Amino acid sequence: MNYKIAVIKGDGIGPEIVDQALLTLNAIATKYGHTFSCEDLLAGGAALDVEGIPLPKATVDACRASDAVLLGAVGDPKWDNEPGGNRPEKAILGLRAELGLFANLRPATVFDELASASPLKKEIIGSGFDILIVRELTGGIYFGSRGTEILTEGKAPNALIERLSEGRSIPAGRFAYDVEQYSEFEIRRIATTAFEMAMKRDRRVASVDKANVLDSSRLWRAVMEEVQQSYPEVTLEHYYIDNTTQQLIKNPRQFDVIVTSNMFGDILSDEASQITGSIGMLPSASLGEGKFGLYEPIHGSAPKYTGLDRANPIATILSVAMMLRYSFDLKQEADAVENAVKKFLAEGYRTPDIFTEGKTLVGTAECGRLIADFV
Repeated sequence: MNYKIAVIKGDGIGPEIVDQALLTLNAIATKYGHTFSCEDLLAGGAALDVEGIPLPKATVDACRASDAVLLGAVGDPKWDNEPGGNRPEKAILGLRAELGLFANLRPATVFDELASASPLKKEIIGSGFDILIVRELTGGIYFGSRGTEILTEGKAPNALIERLSEGRSIPAGRFAYDVEQYSEFEIRRIATTAFEMAMKRDRRVASVDKANVLDSSRLWRAVMEEVQQSYPEVTLEHYYIDNTTQQLIKNPRQFDVIVTSNMFGDILSDEASQITGSIGMLPSASLGEGKFGLYEPIHGSAPKYTGLDRANPIATILSVAMMLRYSFDLKQEADAVENAVKKFLAEGYRTPDIFTEGKTLVGTAECGRLIADFV
């Protein structure tokens, strides 16, 4: 079968790590008889240099016409003086919105060979530590109403500011607001995604909110309980965000699937990534309706390592495994990629970010070649 993939290599180390991921994809194609048609597209700083904008319409159109998107990373200090709406990072938000990518899947896994890299004690992380964070991606405070007003003495605030102030007197000066808002529809679809993922794992969902304070969280909790009725095999537990940040450090193995809002998911997924010991090992998937998804490593473009053959491509390679699993339903092929990474680690190979004495140091290109060979 032929699968069409939109490839956005991006900026910094993006092209280097994506090239290694494509080596692995080609190895899968050869071994299992698939055809992967890849189209190179521009986004981020690379698009700014050529098109003057971070996300050209042609890129969005080509992504929509594809079965999945593979993204490297975007951003570089050279574009820091661009207006906020024209920064390379706007390409990511634009892709999420234009492609309807509402569910972000962030696995946090500690490979046994890298357990010593975790900042947590071995008795805490144990063996086989594996969490999946399901983050709502297109709602919440990042996409809610926002603004900044200059209030002067005697000036009546607009209706929204008056409502936000809850009857409090607002003194003169600057006033800024960002509104956390969710619809039942947005919560229900991310809840369904989380429960579907849990059905393929340990059938446990932890829903994280702030229902003791926020109305949006109370709606979140109510809808989660309604959706759970369709998944009686799955256990649902509710956690407050502040307690969850503590529990992830104290006893991370108590969690299987964590589902939460956009802002809370942003925080928790970064915290979980640090527990694993290396940000260079962690993939992610952003899914829309159906099987379409965008796959990328969780780390940034790391411009200071560009062209030095030092970047770890494993997160991008594992993102390809997620693509095979979630967008193409190729479970055996996804397992083959993940097993190749495990073999790479088991045989003592390490990129600079995970290197320890007694192991074999390899660069970006050699890492990619070895994993493709192990496939």
